[in-house]
Amino acid sequence: MSEATDLASRAGDRDPRVGLRAVAALRRLLEQLESVQVRSARAQGWSWQEIAAELGVSRQAVHKKHGRS
Repeated sequence: MSEATDLASRAGDRDPRVGLRAVAALRRLLEQLESVQVRSARAQGWSWQEIAAELGVSRQAVHKKHGRS
């Protein structure tokens, strides 16, 4: 997790260019992590509703985003 820690630190940089690049990188990392966990949950038999509840979104939103995974 040192990459995430480093990115989080850079996200607070006083230089907006550095901070914004770090925010964008964190966003990409978060999307990757979410996809991995959704695939894992589905492989373990979780319903779309259970996954959605844990992510704090609607079943439709999580299915639309990850349904092809």
